[in-house]
Amino acid sequence: MLPLLSTGLLSSCAKDAYLFTSFREPATAGLRLLYSYDGYKWQDLGRTFLKPQVGPAKLMRDPSLTQGPDGTYHLVWTCGWKGDKGFGYASSKDLVHWSAQRFIDVMSHEPTTMNVWAPEIFYDKDAQQYLIVWASTIPFRFPKGQEDEDNNHRLYYTMTKDFQSFTPAKLYLDPGFSAIDSEVLRRGANDYVLVVKDNTRPERDIKVAFGPTALGPFPQVSKPFTANFTEGPSVAKLPRGEWLVYYDAYKEHKYGAMKTSDFQTFTDVSAQTSVPVGHKHGTIITVPRRVLKKLQAAAVDTAAVTISSR
Repeated sequence: MLPLLSTGLLSSCAKDAYLFTSFREPATAGLRLLYSYDGYKWQDLGRTFLKPQVGPAKLMRDPSLTQGPDGTYHLVWTCGWKGDKGFGYASSKDLVHWSAQRFIDVMSHEPTTMNVWAPEIFYDKDAQQYLIVWASTIPFRFPKGQEDEDNNHRLYYTMTKDFQSFTPAKLYLDPGFSAIDSEVLRRGANDYVLVVKDNTRPERDIKVAFGPTALGPFPQVSKPFTANFTEGPSVAKLPRGEWLVYYDAYKEHKYGAMKTSDFQTFTDVSAQTSVPVGHKHGTIITVPRRVLKKLQAAAVDTAAVTISSR
């Protein structure tokens, strides 16, 4: 990695570290976590922290994590390829010990729904609620291009304050094309960014849109800022108003990253980053270093138990 003043300051002085939720194919093992001190160089903690137990397929794909104002971490994930009408959910105070898992049914009111993919959780501090956005296909609901009817996605959402009651699912974004893999970002008051994958056959790349609230509206979606065959955008907020947008260049079997300060001009910094082989789509948050130390200790304890049991 080229020397960068901002990342050097973070790694030497900051009290926080970056955490990247992850999974490995075939997605049955569960939640993995990567960590970084600068947002560029990532290491795998080397174990799974939550084995999926809900949904017919009992999978964990696309784990998305946020921390609420009371300090509790909330995790949502894709728990099936097709047929599921909800997503998985669990919470934790320390990311090591987890609550009982629950299946959150959000699309049963639409009986022809094909799937619930890549739920992304975001705490909307303006509304003081959690926003969860995902992609679903409802065949013959929207115009389509070259996609089959079972692959013509739109984004939907629900909101909750307590993870006991959820607002009825509503359409979040219909940009006029099949869209999946979204992430909502707050830059300031009345200033939100939506990062989203255009999943149409000619595109399959990542774009952005801007809106005044976490719910939008997001009237215009940009041209792509990544190449074709990219998905799973995950965004890290760096010091000095910069952001890193990680993405899965799945056809090339590698991770890429774009740096931006305004989400209009992007610089490819993939060569400056390092992501463990096998890592798949998650979200990036910051955690206190004491939390990371507990995760590292838990990983060491697990490794010791594994070795002693052989």
